[in-house]
Amino acid sequence: MNIALIILLVFGFFILLSSFFTVKQQTAVVVERFGKFLSIRQSGLHLKIPLIDRIAGRVNLKIQQLDVIIETKTKDNVFVKLKVSVQFMVIKETVYDAFYKLEYPHDQITSYVFDVVRAEVPKLKLDDVFERKDDIAIAVKRELNEAMTTYGYTIINTLVTDIDPDIQVKNAMNRINAADREKTVAEFEAEASRIRIVAKAEAEAESKRLQGQGIANQRREIAKGLVESVDVLNRVGINSQEASALIVVTQHYDTLQAIGADANSNLILLPNSPQAGSDMLNNMIASFSASNQVGELMKKRGEKGTSRREKNIEIPEKPEAPESPETEE
Repeated sequence: MNIALIILLVFGFFILLSSFFTVKQQTAVVVERFGKFLSIRQSGLHLKIPLIDRIAGRVNLKIQQLDVIIETKTKDNVFVKLKVSVQFMVIKETVYDAFYKLEYPHDQITSYVFDVVRAEVPKLKLDDVFERKDDIAIAVKRELNEAMTTYGYTIINTLVTDIDPDIQVKNAMNRINAADREKTVAEFEAEASRIRIVAKAEAEAESKRLQGQGIANQRREIAKGLVESVDVLNRVGINSQEASALIVVTQHYDTLQAIGADANSNLILLPNSPQAGSDMLNNMIASFSASNQVGELMKKRGEKGTSRREKNIEIPEKPEAPESPETEE
């Protein structure tokens, strides 16, 4: 008798304990009585009738994330994989709909994501998919919100977190990018080379200009020196022709001396006999004399031609005006 009472008391104690239950924060509990919906309990300590009421299920009220990977084709026939992250949660006021109307929310959301992405991506080229991924995410969110609100869910956000084209396409895009960068490098190098060439040309032009000025100044000074030398020779009774020939011969021997000073020189100046200097001097004097005679002759001919032309020109006389007839009164 005592044993049966103890067993009964223990059984009653466990039944009493089973009537109490707790609900965690951000969780909702659905309670049923004889299989029929009774109530929704929020966080805290709650009581139910033992053996009559039961906890049908618990609904998570936190924000959840579902990652969906979709493979589809773009407008330019490139296969690409997109990873879409959907953040959703159960609306606190519609726990009943979320629990009883939809059994597998993840599968439902995945189906809608597939449908929207495969409807939007084929309208775009691959480059546009990268540029307009936010538009794709907005379209997915809009479609999901319209569908899932009926089942007690709200879509917090949708993100296209990854776009992975075919490996061959990816390699081709990398090669295109590398080619563009190499082209940019080549353009900069060509511009730098052009600048160097222009700078070098400008420097050479400036050098030539200064060199020309130096040569001009040198020749000017040489000319002054020659004029002074001729004047000195004229003072001692040597005419200009002989003085010029003498200066040229002197420069000739200066040149021979400069050539002979170089031990490594292989230059041979012909003719170079002992009488070459005397012959050169005589030839120069003769050429200067002939040049002067030719100049005088041309000058005389020019003067004669001018005088003949003046004689052949006759000045026409002014015609006399005809006499006017006298008028009789």
